[in-house]
Amino acid sequence: MAEKTNQQVYPFAPATKQPRSDEESGSLTSDQELKRKKMIKLVIYIAAFAVFQTIVILVFALTVMRVKTPKVRLGTDVTFQNFSTGTQASPFFDLSVTTQVRVKNTNFGPYKFDSTIATFMYQGVTVGQVLIPKGKAGLRSTKKVGVTVNVNSNALPSTTNLGSELGAQVLTLNSHAKLSGKVELMFIMKKKKSAEMNCTMTIDLSTKAVQSMIC
Repeated sequence: MAEKTNQQVYPFAPATKQPRSDEESGSLTSDQELKRKKMIKLVIYIAAFAVFQTIVILVFALTVMRVKTPKVRLGTDVTFQNFSTGTQASPFFDLSVTTQVRVKNTNFGPYKFDSTIATFMYQGVTVGQVLIPKGKAGLRSTKKVGVTVNVNSNALPSTTNLGSELGAQVLTLNSHAKLSGKVELMFIMKKKKSAEMNCTMTIDLSTKAVQSMIC
């Protein structure tokens, strides 16, 4: 039997780490670059969306949410009944005026107004009044309210120059009214708005028709 010799056993040396090849290093760099570009695109998209949202909110605030005062005026379609006027020597007038009160609402929400009195005057003196009932002008629309008012010279003092005006075949009446109400936006916002009517109507007595209407 062969004699066994004592032999010393040494552990295996750890395997050395293989350096990455150029292809692996290039692939890693390419992935990192791709992720960086995606991140830049994402940031750009977020910034663009934020700018777009800001513009939309700004436009919304300047247009839709901006509350404007409605406009009130008399319509040009005017008719007369019981038309009676005196002479320059014996001046007077007594007539019935049928027209429309127009409430123009340019807001993006309805305008609800309370009832009020429209006053017709001659040289600052009240010669007739009529009730404008409460109502609603829809969003971006005009509410037309038909009214008939009797005007006469009974309350005029003798110092007025009505005689000379009747001699010139004209009669000038002023009308005034103030509407108080609220504009409703998006069913959540209510803004109080008062709208005033100031109109001057010149009547041609020879034709018994409106010569001019200035509001």
